[in-house]
Amino acid sequence: MIPDLEKKSPQEILSWALDTYKTRIALASSFQCEESVLIDMLHKIAGNKFRVFTLDTGRLNEETYEVMDRMRYKYGITIESQFPDREAVEKLEREKGFFSFKESVENRKECCSIRKVQSLNRVLSGLDAWITGLRAEQSVTRTGTGKVENDAPRKGIVKLNPLIDWSTEQVWDYIKANKVPYNRLHDQGYASIGCAPCTRAVKPGENIRSGRWWWEDPEHKECGLHAPKH
Repeated sequence: MIPDLEKKSPQEILSWALDTYKTRIALASSFQCEESVLIDMLHKIAGNKFRVFTLDTGRLNEETYEVMDRMRYKYGITIESQFPDREAVEKLEREKGFFSFKESVENRKECCSIRKVQSLNRVLSGLDAWITGLRAEQSVTRTGTGKVENDAPRKGIVKLNPLIDWSTEQVWDYIKANKVPYNRLHDQGYASIGCAPCTRAVKPGENIRSGRWWWEDPEHKECGLHAPKH
């Protein structure tokens, strides 16, 4: 039975989660500022006795790999890199080229499925719960998300979003106060970071997620890792 944790702090939620799920829970990190905060919080709670995995799509920015190494050294953690199925990627690129994701929403979601969603599902098949850096402020597709919820597309998996009600200001205040390593792309105007060809810096006044798949309408801007609320 999951207790009501909606009014609890991120640290309280993380402490409960680690105590409840032990090694059957892990943080999914794309090494954006939100996950930097969560890694620091987890380290303060459990030292290096927590799990972190990342979906290495093969098309990440160099700056993302750099911050991964900085996190490894600072916190003494192992980062469990998850790669897409080689044959599926090879087939996609041979049949549709290297930028098929820009041709249609369907093609883009196919690429995301192969490079990210299938890898995530493989990891989650061995877990009881996972932690994300989702924030409601990020996207219209993320409003109504709870701090702790059943992961609708994946029955039996609990999903924790400890920072869901945090503002961008709160995230950066924490990073500065605790001297937390973060992805240098944020200093270049990147508000959200994913694969290199699908992410750009945002302009002043633009939405946080406007730099992701900027050629698509806002309601499509998810890759399938997180199912939007209806």
